[in-house]
Amino acid sequence: MKNSVKAFLWKLMERFGYLGIQFLLQLILARLLSPEHYGVLSLMMIFTTLANVFIQTGFNTSLIQNKDVTEDDYSSVFWVSFGIAGIIYAVIFFTAPLIAIFYEMPDIIAPLRVLALMLFPGAINSIQLAKVSRELDFKKVFISNVGSVLLSGVVGIVVAVMGGGLWSLVVQTVLQTTIACLAMFINVKWFPRFVCDLKRVGVLFKFGWKLLVSLLIDTLYQDIYSLVIGKKYDSTTLGHHNRGKQFPQFIISAVNGAVQSVMLPTMSAEQDDKTKVKTLARNSIIMSSYIVFPVMVGLAAVSSPLVSILLTDKWLPCVPFLQIYCISQAFYPVHSCNLQAINAMGRSDIFLRLEIIKKCYGAVALVVAVIWFDSPIAIAMTSVITTVISCFVNAYPNKKLIGYSYFEQMRDILPSFALSLIMYLVVVFAGKLPLNNIYLILIQVAVGVAVYLLLSVVLRPAPFKFLLKQVKTFISSKSNPKT
Repeated sequence: MKNSVKAFLWKLMERFGYLGIQFLLQLILARLLSPEHYGVLSLMMIFTTLANVFIQTGFNTSLIQNKDVTEDDYSSVFWVSFGIAGIIYAVIFFTAPLIAIFYEMPDIIAPLRVLALMLFPGAINSIQLAKVSRELDFKKVFISNVGSVLLSGVVGIVVAVMGGGLWSLVVQTVLQTTIACLAMFINVKWFPRFVCDLKRVGVLFKFGWKLLVSLLIDTLYQDIYSLVIGKKYDSTTLGHHNRGKQFPQFIISAVNGAVQSVMLPTMSAEQDDKTKVKTLARNSIIMSSYIVFPVMVGLAAVSSPLVSILLTDKWLPCVPFLQIYCISQAFYPVHSCNLQAINAMGRSDIFLRLEIIKKCYGAVALVVAVIWFDSPIAIAMTSVITTVISCFVNAYPNKKLIGYSYFEQMRDILPSFALSLIMYLVVVFAGKLPLNNIYLILIQVAVGVAVYLLLSVVLRPAPFKFLLKQVKTFISSKSNPKT
């Protein structure tokens, strides 16, 4: 438990440090570049993201989840992943002109070919991350990721100032992955052997292929929003959509990335004890919902003045998308905790079935939005509808697997949801004050924090008591190190 807490703190610092620096750098770049530039990058990233699913997912999770992993396993998976990266890069290289023709963007051929180079360091980095995740040594991830985003971001800004336009984003993205890989080589000191045991790769793939297909379906489904908006409307609208989505995703990636990176190896180690897995999953849901819900609704409440201050008024059309995705992303940690519990129990087959079910009704909702409403806002709204339904779908198997039912989960998240809703109403009311944006947002944030904490102290919901207990235990352990 002590190692898990320490690992969680390092992972939390890594997520907030990495994403915080990235967020600040992106704010600077957003002021230097146009929504169209970000729309084009978002479109290109769809293809590299899908490619990364083939290279990094499945094997990476298999290496973490499997109880008995050898050095030869790491090397074998590395050579297979690197070979897949080479094949996929060749496909992207030769199909780049066709993609440019389809989206009527002739200038993306060269940038897309360069951007796809990130697949090679990404293949290496996935093995490095699997190794440190098994060891819960997230301090090394913190150093490599924070350093890579800082150095690559500075280079990207320099290129943008020099008039590089889209190339500044491409260079920054490729450099970030490359530097992270090099830094991990130094910290982890892992080098692949000239060994490729295909039998062991097959054993790992037997578990990992279901996760691979599951994430491929999920990634393709998520990217369909961008593909449809980019084709049906224009790159500027796509830039506004993805920029609005980026704000809540930053917070979710930080909190959820930290929690889940620790939870999977920890729950996997306890997979023979359902009671312990349930306790870990429940604590994870309680912690993440108590933190994420108020942050998401607060962000939605202050979105307009926030965007105006940080990105300037040219980005204000992204505000409706930001508010929509705040609602959608707020429930993401609940989804992840349930899915990680399923993975930890070794039931990747259930994971795959759930993904297929969710994407079927998600695809129907998307088609309805495109045909009947013909609006990018309506397309984004489908994510809220499917998110609510998916809460129940993801929770269903865990009633049998670990004894964690719907009603228990709803009871665990309801207090945080209710307090957050009250806080939201108060913050929105405070936003009616006739003040300039800077003073207004400061007052809204102060009021929101005060209301949420006051309600927690007065009502003392279960998540508040749980976190208070953890803080007291942590302080007690520091004051009595021998115990």
